[in-house]
Amino acid sequence: MIGKLFSSNRDKNADSAPAQQKPASQKPAQQQPATVAKKASGKSQHPQGGKRRNQRRRNTPGTEDKDWHLGLFPVPEVPGKTRFHDLDLPAELMHAIADQRFEYCSPIQAQSLPHSLNGHDLVGKAQTGTGKTAAFLVTIIDDLLKHPLQEDRFAGEARALIIAPTRELAMQIADDSRVLTKYTGLETHVLVGGMDYAKQQRRLQDTLVDILVATPGRLLDFCGNKDVYLDQLEVLVIDEADRMLDMGFIPQVRRIIRQTPRKSHRQTLLFSATITPDVVNLAEQWTEDAVTVEIEPQSVATDTVEQHVYLSTTEEKYTLLYNILNQEDVDSLIVFANRRDECRRLHEKLERHGFKAGLLSGEIAQNRRVKTLNAFKSGELKVLVATDVAGRGIHIDGISHVVNFTLPEEPEDYVHRIGRTGRAGKSGTSISFACEDDAFRLMPIQELLGQKLKCVQPPLELLAELPPMGPRRRAPGDDRERDGRDRNRRGRGRHSNR
Repeated sequence: MIGKLFSSNRDKNADSAPAQQKPASQKPAQQQPATVAKKASGKSQHPQGGKRRNQRRRNTPGTEDKDWHLGLFPVPEVPGKTRFHDLDLPAELMHAIADQRFEYCSPIQAQSLPHSLNGHDLVGKAQTGTGKTAAFLVTIIDDLLKHPLQEDRFAGEARALIIAPTRELAMQIADDSRVLTKYTGLETHVLVGGMDYAKQQRRLQDTLVDILVATPGRLLDFCGNKDVYLDQLEVLVIDEADRMLDMGFIPQVRRIIRQTPRKSHRQTLLFSATITPDVVNLAEQWTEDAVTVEIEPQSVATDTVEQHVYLSTTEEKYTLLYNILNQEDVDSLIVFANRRDECRRLHEKLERHGFKAGLLSGEIAQNRRVKTLNAFKSGELKVLVATDVAGRGIHIDGISHVVNFTLPEEPEDYVHRIGRTGRAGKSGTSISFACEDDAFRLMPIQELLGQKLKCVQPPLELLAELPPMGPRRRAPGDDRERDGRDRNRRGRGRHSNR
């Protein structure tokens, strides 16, 4: 998870926070007590002072957690590995890390945390499944605990903000944040579209906002309605910047960043699966003297995931999927397709063949997505059918298999897909079907991975004849409702059927 510096010119117009007027009737929420420890923060060229953060911050000496201590979580030193013990983290945070049995840092964590914990801005190149979420969450939690505020705050006044491109990813980050802040008293809020605005609004009014995780559109709604204030922000995280670019969210992100303090007065962490010239340009605008950390995709894709590519016809693909699902070693499986209509058809076939299957795509309501993900996590569902956009927020350990029913249009999506398995040090299996319609996509995938994928004919047992399907299980009116949605979405660009 590390590397060289970006030099960036300060853009006063694009990177300053206009003064926001809080409603006079809005009472400051009471600051929660937090156990803290002294922190030396700052850039390498400012070793004494560091960044000028919110003047209400203060350093205070730490206190031990009375019910837990590091002696209860012994981790031996191993040459070449970095322990979380080595990072001088607060006891409350270490307690949560111990609960998760996180003993040693992943590469992105080991390389980035020494810099980010010392106050440096950071640009990280890392795929999902590398531990980057924990890297920026540990940075945020450490910073907020070691620098509590000296006075009360207004409701909706966030201290740390994490911007994510999709609802699923934002909700997963928020879940991870709540796990790591379990013993800290810090409050995590998540703001995403497709869920009850009023309910999210009430929680903002009732509870302090320490860590805010949000998608760009919904966050702008809350800022525009004066329900969220970003002018006192201390830490900003932009996750999956390349995906933000692909999905056209950068103008919205710019509007959000204009409401935050200048980049010299906040810490900014930007993560991206690829460091393109466009991403470099964004980093130069939004960060100051950032350290760059690069973890190459092949480190993610090949170490813990066994990859297979089966050459098949279009007609054989579903037969292969059915027979793979019936193998004994398949505990849980995610199957990816490029289009929502493909996912719908696959989901229907799987259910008619008796599989407990869930569906994730852009047309599924958020509350249904949450229920589907929870059912998949609990083992109630064995298989999940997903598009790339919906599937990027799936961060579940223990998934045994990933199937690429259709090869992705973008090579980076291949790495994101297979990164759903082989997580947290466990092994996993990815199986891709390459037919006459999409085999040409293998070459750019192999170039990105830096290795050649072995393409073979599928074993004969995976082409065994299928049993007859059961009857359709569709509620009356589904066709009319879905057809109407598809007509309304027709012609909305490359992501309209994702």
